[in-house]
Amino acid sequence: MKKKKVVGVVASFLVAASVMAGCSSSSSTSGNASSSDSKTIKIGANLELSGGVASYGQSIKEGVDLAISEINKKGIDGKKLQLVSVDNKSDAAEATNGAIKLITQDKVSAVIGAATSTDTLAQVQIANDNKVPILTPTGTNPTVTVKDGKLNDYVFRTCFIDPFQGTVAANFASNELKVKNAAVLIDSSSDYAKGLAASFKDFFKKNGGNVVSEEAYVAKDTDFHATLTRIKAKNPDFVFIPGYYEEVGLIVKQAREIGLNVPMMGADGWDSPKLVEIAGAKALNNTYITNHYSSGDSDAKVQEFVKAFEAKYGGKTPDAFNALGYDSAYFIADAIKRAGSGDPQKIQKALAETNNLSLVTGSMKLDKNHDPIKSAVILEYKDGKQTFKSKVNPQ
Repeated sequence: MKKKKVVGVVASFLVAASVMAGCSSSSSTSGNASSSDSKTIKIGANLELSGGVASYGQSIKEGVDLAISEINKKGIDGKKLQLVSVDNKSDAAEATNGAIKLITQDKVSAVIGAATSTDTLAQVQIANDNKVPILTPTGTNPTVTVKDGKLNDYVFRTCFIDPFQGTVAANFASNELKVKNAAVLIDSSSDYAKGLAASFKDFFKKNGGNVVSEEAYVAKDTDFHATLTRIKAKNPDFVFIPGYYEEVGLIVKQAREIGLNVPMMGADGWDSPKLVEIAGAKALNNTYITNHYSSGDSDAKVQEFVKAFEAKYGGKTPDAFNALGYDSAYFIADAIKRAGSGDPQKIQKALAETNNLSLVTGSMKLDKNHDPIKSAVILEYKDGKQTFKSKVNPQ
């Protein structure tokens, strides 16, 4: 997913350039590669542990911590993983600074994070220049791995990308809910929201549907009554809201207050326990999301993960961010094992060659853009609980 806030990215890259001026790619790589000679391989985590989307980063960190504890019980060819974490505070400039610290000071062999696409993009130049791979668990914007037709060689992701989510949502609305007239409400400051909306509208129209209303808001807005009243006046039978839990919770709550009771749908940006707190369980009835995984999936690997997670975290049911964090750690561990080394360049090559790696969120196979080809799930909210609706395989 892509974070809304982009202020400071340019300035932070200037900081990055100055820090790296005396640190060539070859010298940085050799420094990181030295970890392969010890019994410990350092892995960085650059996550949103505080700030506007802290729920995402905290969930990813829980999944990563569980995975590393499991991996270290057996080790990787006699070596153990050491996690070095930084809090990027849900801010792109902080994500840049965090990447500089992890790569040039802590000498990590790879970085997990960030949760959002903007905070991940803030690290791309640093990763490529220093030849240290970064793996975002949940950065779904296509430009994370490919920008202007050019592959970011040292950037990977564990999640599928936004166009796939938008297509899945459009097909579900058309084929399962039998929707004909949809409204779309987006955060105009978010490339995540705009990208999902574009994909949804394209495929919804191809399915014979009509988009009868398009409205926008700005991140941190709290009063949506006027916007929702305009949408209601257009008589949609469905509303697509590809936003983040903070605003979405208020939107759903206020929509129900004015009698807009049609089905609503979003994507993985809804997936936070905070959503239910903000919207209320009753208001969320008759809403759906596309997501990467469901704890209700009967797949044996999923249920083994759920059991292990609940045991570690006091019965807490893992969400998709927990699962993607967990899978990201195993993704990197598998690459380290196949590389036979903690050398970042060898890990990068192994990551790129990943094929049919069995993980909780699906079988991992990367395409030429370093993007996974994997399934999505549809979840429905019932009395505040996510319930498994269906699984959608890529075509």
